[in-house]
Amino acid sequence: MAERSNVDRRRFLALAGGGTLATALALAGASSGPVWATPRFRDNPFALGVASGEPTPSGVVLWTRLAPNPVAEDGTGGMPGKAVNVAWQIAEDPAFRRVVRSGAERAAPELAHSVHVEVEGLRPDREYWYRFRAGSELSPVGRTRTAPSAGAALSSLAFGVVSCQSYPDGYYTAYRHLAEEDLDLVLHLGDYIYEGGGQGSIGRGHLPAAETFSLTDYRIRYGQYKSDADLQAAHAAFPWLVVLDDHEVENNWADAISQSDTEPDQDPAVFLRRRAAAFQAYYENQPLRRTQRPHGPDMRLYRRVGYGRLADFTMVDTRQYRDDQACGDGLRSDCTERLDPARTMLGQEQEAWVLDGLERSHATWKILGNQVFMMQADHLEGDAQGFGMDTWDGYAAARRDLLAGVERRRVDNFVVVTGDAHRSTAADLKVDFTDPDAPAVGAEFLGTSISSGADGQDMDDLGRIWLRENPHMKFHNAQRGYMRCEVTPRHLRTDYRVVPRVTVPGAPVSTRASVYVEAGTPGIAQVDA
Repeated sequence: MAERSNVDRRRFLALAGGGTLATALALAGASSGPVWATPRFRDNPFALGVASGEPTPSGVVLWTRLAPNPVAEDGTGGMPGKAVNVAWQIAEDPAFRRVVRSGAERAAPELAHSVHVEVEGLRPDREYWYRFRAGSELSPVGRTRTAPSAGAALSSLAFGVVSCQSYPDGYYTAYRHLAEEDLDLVLHLGDYIYEGGGQGSIGRGHLPAAETFSLTDYRIRYGQYKSDADLQAAHAAFPWLVVLDDHEVENNWADAISQSDTEPDQDPAVFLRRRAAAFQAYYENQPLRRTQRPHGPDMRLYRRVGYGRLADFTMVDTRQYRDDQACGDGLRSDCTERLDPARTMLGQEQEAWVLDGLERSHATWKILGNQVFMMQADHLEGDAQGFGMDTWDGYAAARRDLLAGVERRRVDNFVVVTGDAHRSTAADLKVDFTDPDAPAVGAEFLGTSISSGADGQDMDDLGRIWLRENPHMKFHNAQRGYMRCEVTPRHLRTDYRVVPRVTVPGAPVSTRASVYVEAGTPGIAQVDA
């Protein structure tokens, strides 16, 4: 074993220096261009950390991005306009005595010197450790885990759910606690960055200081966010499945339509150029596969990942294919447009793909990773009703069609996990929310933000209204934190993990409630609060 380790170490150094790199790069389809043959970095080129994602039974994606100056004003991360050879290793132990795969990728300026390694040939349901080398510099070590084989009968699975991490609003304390959990996977459901120029009041103001529009702007913003040590710790601890929402581009965008806010409505062609820049920066900074690399303003993000016979994760995209928000967006009490059956949230192709996959799944639990909440949420007390037009409430007929499809196709154990709202709610999902006696067809767990909305509180006025006016809602909390979900063949439990404050660092974490769904019985079964 020692002899093998020495050979692997020598090969690792040779690859970083270029030894057998030409063949490796040709197989990887990397771009050819001027290469910085002997890179010497003034500062740590791995200042943005490492990450992994997209696990399968035989492989995983490894990510890093070379950026010795992550917030350099030109968006280069402090790198020259030359490619750099980056070697990588993946091992069965954190000391890298048992290296099982290694190779090299070229980090090119066209993709902000990011690296996306699609490792294959690994064993299913196994822990691995990985690292990178550029020149004489070594990256931090990351831990990852492959998915179980397709037919594996698992006794349990644990995953985290996170979203909404406005940098100026608060510290990423929740991520530090998340990194200490025992998880197989993390789902990030959107709002990884915020596009605005907010400066906040805690000394974490946005860079650049103005709203992001260009590729340079978005690259700087990601450089700032990903420099956070707590976020890096969470990325390095587990593989992630990520999907974007609105703020990675612009608040409340819909397909090719921009939001009318601080600037006039943009011509769709102008907005699509902005969307293309935002998508490229998103890809550059996430552990995604080459199949997810954007083509201009288009990026295929909906996909499915299986975890044995226990769970299937279906990640949807509720931004690229939706119709514009009804009635001019916002909170509306008299909007009939939201009931139009011609309006779509997912688009016909994606909706058919979702329902077909749910119907064909042989997994016990069918878990949908979703950006904006699906449950009905009346925001007004008494006989009047008010609904947000950016959520599934603004696409009520499309929601009814989707949930009716789940019911008609007899999809059992259907669970939706959602971000965006900066609050936590557990609710039954129904085809007809107007009938309190209508049966549930599934359950939704809405998770709060990591930092967006600042400290929050255990209960607020909107939470009290939601629980009074929406009998299908079973729990509410408005603090910051994340969801920890444990799945077994008999039940799915969601622990709402909360921190009391994010405007100062170092807050403790606690479980505010544990909410259960029992296999074979749609809807929320029990709340331990």
